[in-house]
Amino acid sequence: AVHEGHVVSAQELRVLLQPLFTQNSRNLILFLQDRLSLDDFTYLSESYGNKNPFQNEILQSSPSSLVLPAVDCKATRHLLSVLQESGDWKLTNVTNLNVSQLEVNASNPNLLVVQLQPLASGLKEISTLETIAENDKIIGRVTMDLQERGIHFSVIYTAVRPSRISRRTDVVAEFRRQLMAAEEEDSSSYPPLNVTAGNYTCILFHASNFSLKANHSVLIDLTNATFLTQNVDISASECSDSNTTLSLKYTKPVNGISSLEIRFLMTNKFYGVSARKWSTLDSVEIVQDGKKFAKFNVSAISAPAEYSFHCQLVGTSNLYPARLVPANDEAIKWDVFISRLQIQGFNIVNNQFSYASDCTGFFTPGIWMGLVTSIILLWILTYGIHMIMQLTTNNRFDDPKGPALSVPQTE
Repeated sequence: AVHEGHVVSAQELRVLLQPLFTQNSRNLILFLQDRLSLDDFTYLSESYGNKNPFQNEILQSSPSSLVLPAVDCKATRHLLSVLQESGDWKLTNVTNLNVSQLEVNASNPNLLVVQLQPLASGLKEISTLETIAENDKIIGRVTMDLQERGIHFSVIYTAVRPSRISRRTDVVAEFRRQLMAAEEEDSSSYPPLNVTAGNYTCILFHASNFSLKANHSVLIDLTNATFLTQNVDISASECSDSNTTLSLKYTKPVNGISSLEIRFLMTNKFYGVSARKWSTLDSVEIVQDGKKFAKFNVSAISAPAEYSFHCQLVGTSNLYPARLVPANDEAIKWDVFISRLQIQGFNIVNNQFSYASDCTGFFTPGIWMGLVTSIILLWILTYGIHMIMQLTTNNRFDDPKGPALSVPQTE
């Protein structure tokens, strides 16, 4: 029993999952989603009536079950590594969601990691409902297939981070800064991807969301595969003092795409105007199935050679401060979205990012708005003072004891 408001820590989660490693059935399925909270089960199932996205009854039909309403983000973030350390599992990553070709040898312990579809950005209820309903069908297909084969298994359904953050109103005012700092820390969710050359790290890459859209319709979320499960091949990456290439290769990221490679090409040059070296991300390339080549030119992604580069939003949209501009016809078919990008390809010390040079310039839209408003108000004030200074008084006054003052029209 877990009391209200209690958040299960990483150590408590290890203890609660211990029966999974000691029972006779050594087949474990980890359904991993990008975002999920307990409120999703109640809110989505009650708000849409018959459109309840949770149709599986595996929780009720299971001989034993455990529901943890709140688990520490750090615990779920490293759950896969904890499971791998706890037993001699045969790890199988299921990304194409084709369960008919799923091979499970029941004589050996198996750990199946099923990457579920990510929820739509912006927390739109209809899109979230459809995505969770589709994920529920995937869970049903995998579990039913194993049940029909007579394979005993255990299931874990969780996510990397919560989809809804609830706060107690009585402590928000007192601990607002601490809460916001904790949320910002949790939003990173995973360590950066590092590429090594020999005994040292030559490339660091991190993003809180790394997604693509093929033909403006097929969403490919590469965040978990890149940073969490690291189901990505970086062997083709190259490092030197002047040129660096980060190569990310994915096998069957979605149905219909057998292979996908994304390259980040960076250079390190000396510029006489600033009398120092600058590292620049020159272009981004996408190669689909080894033949379809898309190239993007990059604007506004540069930093001093000793620094890393950070930007809140990078992608193909015109609204992003750092934009990827299509350089050929194939690139027009792709949409790229990277949030909280941080990358460094030169001068990495102690396997950590150096001080970040942000893509936001000194004069942000807010600063420009404040300057323009201040100038307008200052102009109004100056004009008002000038008009007041032009006021004059009469140089003659009427004497009540004398004759009436006559002012000719000529004066």
